[in-house]
Amino acid sequence: MKYFSLVLLMVSVFGFSQSTKKQISDIRKFQSDLNAEYQNPKETPLRGDNFTNFEDHPFFPIDLKYRIKAKFKRTESAVPFDLPTSSGKTQPYMEYGKATFQLDGKIYTLSIYQSLNLIKKPGFEDYLFLPFRDETNGKETYGGGKYMDLRIPKTDEILLDFNQSYQPFCAYNAYDYNCPIVPEENFLPLRIEAGVQYHDVYHH
Repeated sequence: MKYFSLVLLMVSVFGFSQSTKKQISDIRKFQSDLNAEYQNPKETPLRGDNFTNFEDHPFFPIDLKYRIKAKFKRTESAVPFDLPTSSGKTQPYMEYGKATFQLDGKIYTLSIYQSLNLIKKPGFEDYLFLPFRDETNGKETYGGGKYMDLRIPKTDEILLDFNQSYQPFCAYNAYDYNCPIVPEENFLPLRIEAGVQYHDVYHH
């Protein structure tokens, strides 16, 4: 019996270890892909010396505390609305649902949106958009907030991995890009020390 219990314990520990490795691997792939995008002259928002001098993004240390399974509730009878952008124009969005989660003992809710322009493009039909702000904005991260890309969940849970949050293109090039402004309802009154950091060297 003791041997059997020990085997179960070893399997449990090994399984957790493999799961953790996969989660960290996913985050590192996000970091690598983001760096590659900014190093690619066809995809990067960087221009001039900012592009020439770019090597890679600074990131917060990976922290699985910020990889959270949130309760997801789809918004019924959602009405399209115009979301203001950095250029003073608007883009059509719809609130798709709300994600409720616990972090450091407190409960928070964020609204998740769907771009009515983007869902018309092949491959983006199930794309969801989560813009948010937190207490790192204007310090370690861009003052205007950060974004997260999501997909429509098949259950009533949705994975929010803040380690895979990123700054909008406008943070690096305000002249060529038009970025949605984070709605006030998605301001988090705490520090989210995860994802891409921001250095003023990118922005003149």
